[in-house]
Amino acid sequence: MADNPKLVPLRPPRTCPICGKRATREAYPFCSKRCADIDLGNWLTGRYAIPASPDDEEEGGGRDEEA
Repeated sequence: MADNPKLVPLRPPRTCPICGKRATREAYPFCSKRCADIDLGNWLTGRYAIPASPDDEEEGGGRDEEA
């Protein structure tokens, strides 16, 4: 496939965010299932977190608390 000058990849090659090796099609965006599992473990243990604004917590999530 690399010899065909008309062939254009759909997306440029990326590196694995965990170890820096080239990502594979089977485990994209990671290089292997191992690195994907490490990333999942980071989410599950709270190492990664999505920040929330203080206003979101005070509103109660839009639910009526008196009902």
